[in-house]
Amino acid sequence: MSGEKEVQSRSEYDRLLLRIKGGDWKALEELYGETARSVYSYSLSVCQNPQDAEEIMQDTFLRIWKEAGRYEPDGKPMAWIFTIARNLCYMRLRRQSVRPMDSLEGLQDGEAVWEPGEASPEIELAAERQALLEALSRLEPGERQAILLHVLGGMKHREIAEQMDIPLSTVLSRYRRGLEKMRRGLETEG
Repeated sequence: MSGEKEVQSRSEYDRLLLRIKGGDWKALEELYGETARSVYSYSLSVCQNPQDAEEIMQDTFLRIWKEAGRYEPDGKPMAWIFTIARNLCYMRLRRQSVRPMDSLEGLQDGEAVWEPGEASPEIELAAERQALLEALSRLEPGERQAILLHVLGGMKHREIAEQMDIPLSTVLSRYRRGLEKMRRGLETEG
């Protein structure tokens, strides 16, 4: 996304939030359609549990609706949205008394169904998924978050830097360092 398009989307999100502030449900639907994937990916990167991330994403948009009156356009609407999501993630983690790393197993879909004597692609995928989860679990939280937001959330590194309120160079180094750790971990297991 070019810098001009980023500014356009930010100002569009500001306009949508102002419409939501005025009670426009259609604006909330539009904002949801544009940002739900990023909010979900961010929530997943924090809480490490797909079901929790889904609920937090939904709760984030409910909170946006309820608290839109407090929003003041500042050119950083996604930072406001991610702050809501982050607070909801931390509230959930405190309530569950679970550290984010303890719930990586939540990314697994459950046990594969397999009949003896059959080749099962689900089992092969489960083994690959487990190796990936183990590689992710070895990362520092900032590294894991940068990778998940970029890969799952489809966010640009610049957007991640803005959302996390850190320099772009820090995001890039966390991303590269995390990928390298994962690659080394997967090579030693393979």
